[in-house]
Amino acid sequence: MNNGQAYLFDLDGVIVDTARFHYLAWKRLANQLGFEFTEKQNEALKGISRMDSLEIVLKAGQLTLSPEEKLKYASEKNAYYLELCSRMTPDDVLPGVLDFINKARNKGIKIGLGSASKNARTILDSIDMTRHFDTIVDGNRVKNSKPDPEVFLLGAQDLGIAPAGCVVFEDAAAGIEAAKRAGMKTVGIGDPAILGAADLVIPGFAGLKSVDLIKIQP
Repeated sequence: MNNGQAYLFDLDGVIVDTARFHYLAWKRLANQLGFEFTEKQNEALKGISRMDSLEIVLKAGQLTLSPEEKLKYASEKNAYYLELCSRMTPDDVLPGVLDFINKARNKGIKIGLGSASKNARTILDSIDMTRHFDTIVDGNRVKNSKPDPEVFLLGAQDLGIAPAGCVVFEDAAAGIEAAKRAGMKTVGIGDPAILGAADLVIPGFAGLKSVDLIKIQP
């Protein structure tokens, strides 16, 4: 590990907003299983793995399934989700993200992705963002979901940067907790009421000023 700096980004809600797609896919699956799944209930799914999300959805519907059935329905949900994601283009990158990453790169800051999504590379390819990341740690590489710090610690390891030199950008409380447990600085993207544990909370990257960047330097 060296004394350099790295920025680690979550994907959903930070680079692109696919949260709506996730909700629509889970809602479709819930309806298929005979119950409703609300947007409020969907909040509990942010930042966690597909199988952990399925457990929450099934609990909402008071359903118990066999391991084989769980795998089947998780796969169906993913197919619904990818169907929606397949329509994404570079225009779906959230405002200010690319400019922020380019400025960080110009300062010699390493850039990594730390996402629970197993579809992260597919989505990054669709929005032409894969080339902007020095490492991608997704749901195919980690065993433990956030708030476990594994995803971010692996990203720091890939980049050769000590955890104390990393800043994590997250839109979920579970992600902020994971980064904190990894010993990293944290920036919440979204609502301060939900992300109050972060070192800094911003509404988004659009219009982010240099004075804001000073606050989050390791």
